[in-house]
Amino acid sequence: MATNAIDQTRRMLSLVTYLRERPGAHVQDVARAFGITEDELISDLDVLPMCGTSFRGGDLLDIDTDGDRIWWHNPDDVAEPLRLAADEATALLVAARAVATLPGLRESDRLALVRATAKLETAAGESGAASSRLSVTFEAEGGVFADVDRAISERRRLWLRYYSPARDELTEREVDPIRLFAVGHTYMEGWCRLSEARRTFRLDRVAEIRLLDAPAAPPELELRDLSAGLVQPAVEDPEVVIEVGTGGRWVAEYYPHDSAEELPDGGLRITLRTPDPASLRRLALRLGGDGRIVTPPELADSARTAAREALAAYEDAV
Repeated sequence: MATNAIDQTRRMLSLVTYLRERPGAHVQDVARAFGITEDELISDLDVLPMCGTSFRGGDLLDIDTDGDRIWWHNPDDVAEPLRLAADEATALLVAARAVATLPGLRESDRLALVRATAKLETAAGESGAASSRLSVTFEAEGGVFADVDRAISERRRLWLRYYSPARDELTEREVDPIRLFAVGHTYMEGWCRLSEARRTFRLDRVAEIRLLDAPAAPPELELRDLSAGLVQPAVEDPEVVIEVGTGGRWVAEYYPHDSAEELPDGGLRITLRTPDPASLRRLALRLGGDGRIVTPPELADSARTAAREALAAYEDAV
């Protein structure tokens, strides 16, 4: 079953209390108690050590595992009463009020957040007064995130107008959402009814979104392991060779590749694999004089044609 972000946060908060009362708990037992897989539990444990009682990095949760048992080394330290500095209280209050206005937030979660905010305001006193003069406006991605999160929670289908950079066009499609995740950007994984296949959608490329009354019914799919990144080329994917100059060496840092050979002029000859070679045409246009596609020849020809058309359109405009 897919887990939305709010439910995962609830689980991790409960996990802290559970582990504090059970030092040396077995991974298998904890996963069973929370109704999740051991891999999901390990993923939570990777996040918890980055949490603590101070925004400044002090008093973080010192939790680790050897794959069989879980150890929490400083439970007494972080159990001390939390005292917020004025800037910390202000940041929390501003963030809480902003999140409470997100469209698509479940009413029960909104009310719980409002109650928590009121308690924090009382506790902060004058220290938190400055927060009432500050506000945060979320970009469109925040609203999209809330709608997707709600759709996952309520198991409802979504309608999207989505921008595809590979085809440089907007498409309309219905999607049964499966999960939200972040790898550099925030993404939704779902079953696309247009292509009848699993697809990944970047939230900042969603131009419009609506929750539908139709129930979401994605097929039973094994969730992809994203520990190695979002793009994981397969050995059977087509091979593409790109040569870049010194100004294009960044391509080797951002694109998974099989090899990157040094060229005499300080550039690189990069060999990579992709299930959609046409998507690299935009990369070639972006590189301009700092790069070119070598193979396959049809992709190289396509990139040159696109460059000529773009130049002609620019000359006509001026």
